Order: sequence, then C-alpha cells, then structure tokens
Amino acid sequence: MNAEVIIVGGGIIGCAAAYNLAKNGVSVLVLEGSENIGNGGSTRNGGGVRQSGRDPRELPLVMYSIQHIWPQLSDMLDTNVEYYQEGNLRLGSTPQHQKILEGLADRAAACGVDVRMISGDEARRINPYLSDAVTCASWCPTDGHANPLMATMGYYKMARRLGAHFISGEKVVELRKIKGAARQVVTESGNVYEGDKIILAAGYESRFIASTVGIDVPMQPVLLETLVTEAVAPMFWQMLGTAAADFYGHQTEHGSFVFGLNSGLEPYAKPGKPLSSSIAASAACRGIMHYFPDLANIKVVRSWAGWMDACADHVPVISTVDEVPGLILACGFTGHGFGISPAVGLVLAQLAMEQETAVDLSAQIHCGMTVFSKRFCFLQFFRERICYNKSAERQRCRISWKFGIFSFLGKFFEVVGGIRYEIIQS
Repeated sequence: MNAEVIIVGGGIIGCAAAYNLAKNGVSVLVLEGSENIGNGGSTRNGGGVRQSGRDPRELPLVMYSIQHIWPQLSDMLDTNVEYYQEGNLRLGSTPQHQKILEGLADRAAACGVDVRMISGDEARRINPYLSDAVTCASWCPTDGHANPLMATMGYYKMARRLGAHFISGEKVVELRKIKGAARQVVTESGNVYEGDKIILAAGYESRFIASTVGIDVPMQPVLLETLVTEAVAPMFWQMLGTAAADFYGHQTEHGSFVFGLNSGLEPYAKPGKPLSSSIAASAACRGIMHYFPDLANIKVVRSWAGWMDACADHVPVISTVDEVPGLILACGFTGHGFGISPAVGLVLAQLAMEQETAVDLSAQIHCGMTVFSKRFCFLQFFRERICYNKSAERQRCRISWKFGIFSFLGKFFEVVGGIRYEIIQS
C-alpha cells in the first residue's frame, strides 16, 4: 500500500498528524509497531496541558494548542477528551523551591504566559485541600489537563473516519531513499511502503529508524511511572506539580487521581520491558501526602511504567531534514508531548503539505534568556553543543533549528557539555 504521506508511529502525535492530513484530503498511512494504537507514552502520562514549567522553546506550541485547539477538541473529534482548564498550581515548601518557581514563572511570563507567584495562603484559597506545608506556588489560570487515552483514541477514530489507514503490528526497521529523497518504509515483516513524505513519530525507536538514512537524534530511553487511585467524590480540578518535580497530576472526571512519579532513579531503570517500582510509588506518595493530607487514606489501585524518548536538551525535535528531503522528524518529546500534541499534529501536516505552519518554527524567540536562531542555538542545559567527527577534528555541530535537530553526518558523534539533567514532566 502506498500513500502521499506515511507516518511511522501510532501515538497521539502520529494520530494527530494523520487527522490533520486526512482532513485536508491527503492520503495517509500510519504504521504502528505494537499491536495497539497509543501503546507508548501517549496513553500513559499524567495528562497535563500546561504552559507553566516548560522550556520557552516549547511555549509557542502549547500556547497555540490552548488558545486554538484544546477548548474545541472534544467537538472536533466527536469524543469527550475530558479537557478541564482550571489552572495549574506548582507547589513549593522551601526557599529553594521558591527560587525554582520564580525562575520558571519569570521565563514563562516573559513569553506572554499568564503565570505569577502566589503565597501559600493564596494557594490554599484556590485549593483548600493543600496543607500548611505549602509556602509558595506558581499559578497559571489558563493551564489544565485532559484524558490522554481519550484524546489519542479520538484523533485515531476521526482520522480513520476521514480516510486515513492504520496498520498495527507493523514494526518499521528501515527507511530508504530514492534519488536522494526519503520515499520507502521497510517493516520487519518485509513489506515495503512508499510515499511522497515520511513523518517519523515513533518515540525512542525514531533514533534507530532515522539512523538508516544517516541521521542521528541524541535521545535515550528514560522510565516514566504513573499511579492511579480509587475513585472518590470530586475534590478539585487544578493540575498539580511541585518545584521538586517529585510528582504531578490531577483528579479525573471519573473521580480517580492520576499522578506521575519521579523518584530520581528513572535514568537507572533496568533495560527491557518497563516496570513500575515500589520505590517510586512510595516516594511519590510521601510527597503527595505532605501537600495533600486528605488523600492519605485513598487506595492506589494500579500503576504502570513506560519509556519516554528523552532528548539531549529536553526539547522535542520537530523538523524537516535538509540532508534527507521528504523526511520529517517528530521525536524527543521527553515526556512533554501530550499537551502540545494538537499543535504538533497540525504543524507536521502543514510541513508535509509544504504549507506555512501555524506556529513559526524558524522564527527567533526572545524569552528573557537565550536567543534561538534558525540555524544555530545555544541551549540552557548545555554550555554549547559540540560535535567530534571521525578524525577527532573539533567543530561546532550544525543544527537544523526547528526545535533542535542534530544532523550527524559521520559514523560517530559525541555530544559533550555541562549537561544538567532536569526533567519536568508534563
């Protein structure tokens, strides 16, 4: 089967891109390696739709999503995605926490986000279930949350209704170029599919697939864990997070609480099948009870884990590739992809159709920190991005901007610099 656009990956990014392409009459084929649509992080995350706490380079995408898509998404997809825009409280209890929150709030406010610092008493007026341990918080009233499973399935079902084709259990192992352009997708079963454009949105697997046409995106798999409680009567609808990033979450429409966890041990998880651990759950529960003592007796009914595609600078790669015409990358979301997925799906479709994008990925962004230009950018988490080629000649790594793609032309590249590993989950 051939199509104008082939999408590798059936998560919410791939499904959203398929929906936007099919809506515009483009023939599209989605290949998903597992047996289930949305089997990765798309349906296994905390459901945050937030601007606060994000890297400023992601803000244009999430701001567009919140202003133009999320409020109408249930009607667009004919599916209740359970979107609630009741604000985001990011909590702190120490002077160090306040310093972290102030930095995040200042950077977001410089980009036009309605976010401000509030006292512990102000936070308790917004959410009376907070304990006296809360001494400060950042408050973004336009943030919210949604149901990841319903949103992913909504995009999937509507894309199919509009004519998109999906094949699950069809793992992609290779891309092939014809006359210098990416044209063919080869699967583990030996099938070969051909399209005018290929969108690669397969999470961490994107790294191996892109390498078959000489492109390397610096990512690594990092464990992401989540727990779900029993359903209780409605208590509050705000999205929650902490300065320490030890947990984040919200109460669902069903009544259960969904909390993402961060024990600090995620980078050291055993390879293979992702498994949740008692260490992460117990550590997060202590933090949750510290801030919300009324939740102490609520039962945890299940937990799960999954691999997220953590990019070197923690910012997603959303880009065409000069060296491989026809290839469009969408990976390295580092646990931040769900909230920006509506805008990303739209932008990917527009890139594939060679249209002007709704969010300008090439423009310079001035957000009170570093200036990020079209071709070179110096990142908050790196002193500088430097590459070494095969002959060890030191050279600056040329970056196709559009959210930080590294184009590696040698067989071996090593990214060095002062990496500060700090992931703030969505």
